[in-house]
Amino acid sequence: MGLIVSDAPHSVVLRATRETIAGIRERILADHEPNPGLLDPVAVRARVEERVSRLLRPSLRPVVNATGVVVHTNLGRSLLPTEILPSLCEAASRYSNLEYDLDRGERGSRYSHVEEILTELTGAEAGLVVNNNAAAVLITLETLAKGREVIVSRGELVEIGGSFRIPDVMARSGAILREVGTTNRTHLRDYEEAMGDGTALLLKVHKSNFHVVGFTKEVPVADLAGLGKACGIPVCVDLGSGTLVDLSRYGLMHEPTVQEELAAGADVVTFSGDKLLGGPQAGIILGKGPIIEKIKRNPLNRALRIDKLTLASLEAVLRLYRDEQVAIRTIPTLRMMTLAPQVIRDRAERLCSLLQVGSLSGFSFSVREVVGRVGGGALPFQELGSFAVSVRIAPEKGSPSELEKGLRRHDPPVIVRMENDSILLDARTLKEEDLPLVVDAIFNVHVEIREGHG
Repeated sequence: MGLIVSDAPHSVVLRATRETIAGIRERILADHEPNPGLLDPVAVRARVEERVSRLLRPSLRPVVNATGVVVHTNLGRSLLPTEILPSLCEAASRYSNLEYDLDRGERGSRYSHVEEILTELTGAEAGLVVNNNAAAVLITLETLAKGREVIVSRGELVEIGGSFRIPDVMARSGAILREVGTTNRTHLRDYEEAMGDGTALLLKVHKSNFHVVGFTKEVPVADLAGLGKACGIPVCVDLGSGTLVDLSRYGLMHEPTVQEELAAGADVVTFSGDKLLGGPQAGIILGKGPIIEKIKRNPLNRALRIDKLTLASLEAVLRLYRDEQVAIRTIPTLRMMTLAPQVIRDRAERLCSLLQVGSLSGFSFSVREVVGRVGGGALPFQELGSFAVSVRIAPEKGSPSELEKGLRRHDPPVIVRMENDSILLDARTLKEEDLPLVVDAIFNVHVEIREGHG
């Protein structure tokens, strides 16, 4: 057989051959007049080789994001900066001082590798990193409030991705939920009146993935922290996405920063590493030293701890934040969110020109102004003005859904968004090296659609 088959493991070739034969048998049994071409040796060999190729292909694959959604949860959320990849590869391929104190020559803590840079950047006394923000909230509640009450505004009982809800996470932690206020308005007195001997924690959840507008009221962190301090009850803020940069300086809506919430008096702040921070999946817990130390000693920490690759990539990303302009320039999430409109337009026009050169029959290409999104449950009201290449296909030549399906199944897959009778390729989330990949995909899918309608 061909090169792919001859180089493939015997078990893979055997499986591909059996599955191909099974498929041919099913088609013969299903057809009253089977096509003799089904048994053509060349055609059978080609189908086996195609199946071998699919079996050898990794399940987790790179895709081209042409959706205009920067932090796309389904497509892996934030991209890591290319600048950190050498250190990540080194951490993966060599032994390291993961849990070894080089100064004392004895066992150390894996968290020390990111705790110092986190406290430097945010002003927190101490820090801890677990595997995601839901885990950060879970271990914080379990440590500080198991079997006791946690007071939270009814308007902040949010649901995050995957149908996980704050009340559910709280229940798993063993904490007892005490709702106060109403959906749209909560006052400081609501917290005061609810507090009692069983109160362990005041929890404020940032509504990062939705907004309530109109007749609304919520208690600022500073006021809640003042109440907590007066009563000896810690205050925890779950920021969800979390950012270390004041995004309003770059023309985006203001999102409370980690530094602001800590400065306002929060005892604990939790947030994600792979959303607005632009790092790997992680749950970051910052706050007062004694509280963080207590959380570190929780046996759950063993189950929720992060591995060396997450630590290496998170540390490298955090170091970029020492110079905000470097962070904006090199961290893909921040860079894509703050791209100048003209840069996006130029990229869209280059892509459009490359596609028009092919003169594909039945296809038309144009540049359109569109609106993208931050994604990842962050800044839900933020519209990211962008430019996209609109791809239209003549009805007699095919349909937008055929084109979308073909691009999605291409290698590499190109993920687009559909709008009415067009396919949109948003240039905000396309990298320069993606442009030729998109062109090849469009050309190849055009051929497939033409042959299908031949």
